[in-house]
Amino acid sequence: MSERNRLLELLTQLAYEKRKVTLSSGKESDFYVDTKQASLTAEGHYLVGRLVLAEIRAHFHGAQAVGGMTMGADPIASAVSLTSWLQASPLPAFYVRKEPKGHGTGQWLEGTKSLRPGMPVAILEDVVTTGGSALKAIARVREFGLKVQVVLGLVDREEGGREALEREAPLITLFRRQDFR
Repeated sequence: MSERNRLLELLTQLAYEKRKVTLSSGKESDFYVDTKQASLTAEGHYLVGRLVLAEIRAHFHGAQAVGGMTMGADPIASAVSLTSWLQASPLPAFYVRKEPKGHGTGQWLEGTKSLRPGMPVAILEDVVTTGGSALKAIARVREFGLKVQVVLGLVDREEGGREALEREAPLITLFRRQDFR
């Protein structure tokens, strides 16, 4: 079985639920995907790191760091950064806070010592619905002076997020709504 098919199997078994939910966008849906349930397993972390890094290397090899909005992007950024180190071509990870740090520096980004203005980065997202979280992350990293090369997500719910994000940067997702049956 390919790594992609195995990750889809893990996501289907551990992260996908067919039930009515209200999403963070406020929309109602008849299914829910909590990718962290799969990406936080040892095997899922390994697969996410390898597959997302492979997409970055294949299409956006100039990216020099990876990150996105906490919590959704955190395990993805961690997995990609670790995998890049193991492949002897390290990409540091960063996390974008939902609110600025309440003390000390008041910063929006964590991991900034590895970042420099003008650096090309990949924004990571677990599930793309409206694109709201990734758009907030894009705004914060641009304020820091980073250049967004690509947005890379695990799952596209196909509910308008692609269109919103592609106004800012190309979007690649590993899976789409129709992959979950």
